[in-house]
Amino acid sequence: MEEDIIKIKNLVKKFGDFTAVDDITFNVKKGEIFAFLGPNGAGKTTTIKMLTTLASPTSGTILINGYDPTKQQEETRESFGIVFQDPSLDDDLTAYENLDMHGMLYKVRKKDRRERIEQLLNFVELWDRRKDLVKHFSGGMKRRLEIARGFLHHPKVLFLDEPTIGLDPQTRNHIWNYLKKMNQEEGTTVFLTTHYMEEADKVCDRIAIIDHGKIVAQGTSEELKAKTNTDYLEDAFLALTGTAIREEAVKNQAMSGRARAWRR
Repeated sequence: MEEDIIKIKNLVKKFGDFTAVDDITFNVKKGEIFAFLGPNGAGKTTTIKMLTTLASPTSGTILINGYDPTKQQEETRESFGIVFQDPSLDDDLTAYENLDMHGMLYKVRKKDRRERIEQLLNFVELWDRRKDLVKHFSGGMKRRLEIARGFLHHPKVLFLDEPTIGLDPQTRNHIWNYLKKMNQEEGTTVFLTTHYMEEADKVCDRIAIIDHGKIVAQGTSEELKAKTNTDYLEDAFLALTGTAIREEAVKNQAMSGRARAWRR
C-alpha cells in the first residue's frame, strides 16, 4: 500500500462566525500529482495556508511528511517547496543569485548548492541566462525559475498555486513536462491548484473538489466524470459546484488576503 505523505482529518478554519474550511478530510499519496480544485472563495487558499504553516487551524489535524505544521514548523517547511501564484522572486538579483539565496535559507551546503543550481537551471533551460537580472525575464521564464527554486532543497512535497496562470500554451506545456519529469525522477509529490481543468485532467493522478469549505468529491478524473455522467472534467466540476457566479468570493478572498478575479 502506498504511503500517505499528506494527511488531513476533520480540518476546520473559522474567521469569526464564518467557516472558511468546514471539517474536511483527505489524504495525498507519496509521489502522486494531486489537484485541489474549487471556485473562488471555496477554501482552497485557506487550506494551503494551513498546510504550509502560514495559518493555524481552528480544529482538526494535519501531517506533512509525518510532521504537524502547528507544532513542527521548521521540519514541515523543510519538507516542502512552494510556488505561489503571485511573483516572489527578487527582480534585482540574477537567476543564479535567487536560487543561491534560497539554498542558503534552507541550509544547503555550498558545494551541493552549486551542483543543484546548475542541474535545475539546465533542467528548466535557463542556465545560459543564469547571470541575467530577473527583472529582464519574461513571465514564463520567471515561472520556470520559481519552479526550479521550489525543487532546490529536494522537497518531499511541492505546492503549486495556479502555476501556469497567464502563460501561453507552449510555456504551460513545457512547465508541465518539467514537473512531470521531476515527479517521476525524484518522487516529489505535487499538490496543485489550477483553474485550467484540462491541466488537472491531463496531469493529475487524483483530484479533490472543495466548495463552500467542504470536500464535495474526490477521485480520479475518470471517476469524477463517471459520477456526474459527463465527458469532460470541466463539466464534472460545474455539475458538482454549480454555474452561478460567486458573489461571496470577494468577501471570502479578502479574509484570506487573496483578492483576485475568477479566471477560466
